[in-house]
Amino acid sequence: MAVAKAEGKSHTIGNITAALAGIGLGMALALELHSVTRHSLSTLGGQLTFLGRITAMSGTYAMIIVLFLIARIPWLEREVGLDRTVWWHRKLAPYSLLLIGLHVVFTTVGYSMTDGSTAFHEFWKLLTSTRWILPATAGFILFMTAGVTSYKVARRRLAYETWWVIHLYTYIAVALSYAHQVTLGNAFIAHPLAQKLWLVLTLTAVGSLVMFRWVLPIARGFKYDLRVHAVVPEGPGVVSVWMTGRKLHKLNVRGGQFFCWRFMTPDMWWHAHPYSLSAPPDGRYLRITVKDLGDHSAALAHIKPGTKVLAEGPYGAFTAARRHGDRVVLIAAGVGITPVRALLEELPVYTTVDVLYRARSNEEVVLKRELDALGERPNTNIRYLVGSRKEHPMDPRTLLRLAPHIQTSDVYICGPDALTSSVKHSIEVLGVPESHIHDEAFAF
Repeated sequence: MAVAKAEGKSHTIGNITAALAGIGLGMALALELHSVTRHSLSTLGGQLTFLGRITAMSGTYAMIIVLFLIARIPWLEREVGLDRTVWWHRKLAPYSLLLIGLHVVFTTVGYSMTDGSTAFHEFWKLLTSTRWILPATAGFILFMTAGVTSYKVARRRLAYETWWVIHLYTYIAVALSYAHQVTLGNAFIAHPLAQKLWLVLTLTAVGSLVMFRWVLPIARGFKYDLRVHAVVPEGPGVVSVWMTGRKLHKLNVRGGQFFCWRFMTPDMWWHAHPYSLSAPPDGRYLRITVKDLGDHSAALAHIKPGTKVLAEGPYGAFTAARRHGDRVVLIAAGVGITPVRALLEELPVYTTVDVLYRARSNEEVVLKRELDALGERPNTNIRYLVGSRKEHPMDPRTLLRLAPHIQTSDVYICGPDALTSSVKHSIEVLGVPESHIHDEAFAF
């Protein structure tokens, strides 16, 4: 087993990417400002119309960035982690939709004031007599549908598969909206070069999605010929799925990372789900350990050996190489122990490790036999915190008692959002630097 050297966090690529995105936004807005005249701003209607153009440019540019963030571009994901890019995606997308919505309102009201008509009459006129407005309206409705179904209240009521299909329609929305913007937008009508650059930018975003989320996983599927080897029960509602293939030693994957798995059965082939490796890769097998939390995870208990598998990834910066030193605290809850267990095995034997594993009952402690074996390594202490949150709070005093070196350690956290938030708050109070805190999103 290769020893994972400490590298710490780097933000260079992330900072450069953010700077480029900011410069791009400035250039896009400059195009709109260049196309405006003093006469066009002399009336309130003209001013509102100009605001409609600015919000349109800002909103569509933000939507393109949203597509880049969810494309899972390897060089960006390796530095900041997929869970972080997904977080940025979720934060930016509502602002993009808000700006596009404001574009509709400002433009309609601005035109109506200029023409001396009502806003409803103006909207109907645009919809029925102006080319590309009807497709753009359909695209806007698709964007809003994806946005509304992404809120937590809606997500809880929707199956993952339903939510995923709804989000596929956003690609259609981008295509429907593109022609409207470049054929009617003043910034593009007056600047053919800008129109070509916008086309390149849009196609690059969509192309990145297709390449990294479809083409590359399919190509890897042929290369590694990954198939289910065995399904092993680990406890009530929990199974480990072992997979094997060829040339797996060439996979650049570390313990603590995850793949988006696509099991090629009639019911499961069309969507992928993220599951972490629950054991370090050994060149022969890959293993995930999954709890029955929905239709997809429940179906894995019945999947047959020999089933073809496509794996998109590896993803995640939740690895032993991200630590800064040789003191580590690993904190997990429930099935969140799976990436922690894999990461633990990859830590050098000389590392001082405290593992805090919280579960509601003894039956919900996953992979205990393996954890007990790893706990026999020198300088490794595993504590099973079985019971309610009240019995085992994650407050600063408790954490300091359970892991005395936590203030000078790298802290890895994997579990539900409530656990992650509680632990992060407590260790920040204890003075653990932000760069020493590593957390992995438990759900997408």
